[in-house]
Parts: sequence; structure tokens; C-alpha cells
Amino acid sequence: MEKQNPTVLILGASGTIGSKLAKELEDQPVDIRITSRRQNEVEQLCSEGKDCKFLDLDDPTTFALALAGVDRIFLLTGYTVGMLTQSKTLVDAAKKAGVGHIVHVGVFAEWDTTDAHFAWHQMIEKYIETSGMAWTHLHPNMFMEALTGAYLPKNLTFTTYWEDRRVGYIAASDIAAVAAKVLVDGPDRHAGKDYWLSVESYSGKEIAQLMSEITGLEIISDEKGLEEFKQLIEAWIAEGADRWYASANIEFVKQMLDARMSYMSMVQNDIPYILGRPAKTVREFLAENKELLIASANHK
Repeated sequence: MEKQNPTVLILGASGTIGSKLAKELEDQPVDIRITSRRQNEVEQLCSEGKDCKFLDLDDPTTFALALAGVDRIFLLTGYTVGMLTQSKTLVDAAKKAGVGHIVHVGVFAEWDTTDAHFAWHQMIEKYIETSGMAWTHLHPNMFMEALTGAYLPKNLTFTTYWEDRRVGYIAASDIAAVAAKVLVDGPDRHAGKDYWLSVESYSGKEIAQLMSEITGLEIISDEKGLEEFKQLIEAWIAEGADRWYASANIEFVKQMLDARMSYMSMVQNDIPYILGRPAKTVREFLAENKELLIASANHK
């Protein structure tokens, strides 16, 4: 008997986007399969009635059982140079397993970008395109979650490291909603499509002004540059961050400042076309996180 619903494999189901995607797909006509690289977590999730398989992206021998019977994949790998091998070997295994459609989360970049991290994503995209499987690429700009994460205001100050340059923003919930729509509709509607997700563009001063209006506090902007960012990156590396990825971030800031990545300031928003509704605005996102912003901004 032929199964009614396609099986969708979500990689990174416990992450920022993956967890939201899993929730978006709960009541949709698809069967969800998630993975974990921790065996005890797999057993726990299976005991809760979830379809969960053991998969370690660094161990291709774990791919076959996780991919068996899968029709569509949501592919999002961690931000390290290891993403190249992880994605290549997973795509190969997906082809062997008869997967029909890969939805990949990449970056918001021009085709000839020279930033290493962006180039890694583009190499993965090109490899997927030559695989023979149907594909859809999502291209999100900077996540709004950075404003409530790495760049939370402190001591009534919002700090950026690309001076006065503007950046486009997208909410992770909207990335997940687009991914869900594409995975449910499938390749008949979305194969061979690139969807661009950059909703609004702001400078550091403009973000600080928005934060001030929403919180009622007087939050100022501190627009730092490359040298200060290098110091921040060294601290990241000391805390165990991937050195290749950390270095790519330095190159990102350098190219933001010399205008090679001026396209990061672009608004290119395909969400209304796909979802039939407006995308979440930065103001709406900040308002949802008002209490967090107030608590952090008042912290020295």
C-alpha cells in the first residue's frame, strides 16, 4: 500500500529554525522524521512517539537508516568548514536513498562572493543542483534573533561592528514558515527555485532608535569597526569557536566596510509570494521581546 504523506527529514530539529519548522509541520499532511547524534536522546524521543533516528553528520555510516523512506529533506548544517564534507556526503546518501527534494538554507549573497563562509554555502548549493534531485534554496539575510542574542543591548548601548552600514533582517520564524510551505507543497511547485529572505534594512543607529521607542529607554548606538571586531573574534576562538568560521566573520566585516558586500543592505522579500501574508517586521520582533531587551539594556 502506497503511503499517503511524504516523509520529511528535518536536520537540526532542536535548533533555532529546525525547532520552529517541526512545530510548523505538526498539523500538515507530511510525516516528520527528526534526528539526533545522541543515542539516549533518540531513545527518549522515540518513547514519546516521535519518528527519530540516530544520525551523526560526521559519520556517513549513520546516514542510511536515517534516510530510508525519506522523500524530502530540510538541510541546515552547522557553521564550520566541516559543513562542506557533511553536506556532500549527506547529499550523496540522500540520492542513494531515493530522496526526491532537498530544501537547503544558505546565505544572502551574490554569486561571486569571496567571503569564505558564504562561498561554502554556495558550493553546497551547486553540489545539490548537480545531484539530480529536485532542490529549493532559501537565502536568509541576518536573523532578527541576533538582536536578542549576540547583539543584545547592554548598558543602554546597542553595539555593531560594521560602522554605519545597513543590514537586511529576517525572523527565524518566517524562514521556518517558508521552509514548511516548500516542504509541504513539494517539488512540483518549488523545484529549482531560489527564495530570497531580507525584509527590512537598518543601520545600527536605526536599530537603537527602534529599541528605544519599544522599551521606553534611551538606548544609544555604538558603531564599532574591524579592529574591535577582531578582538571579539579572538575571544570567540578562545572559547572554542571554529577558527575557520571565525576568520570568515572577520572577512565578512571587512567586505561590509569596503562595500564588496553592500548587497547585505538589500531588501529582497519573497515571503508574501510564498505565504500569502506579510513578513514579520523588525519592530514587531523587538516588541515581542520587549521585556528581554529592557532587562539586558539595563544590565551593565
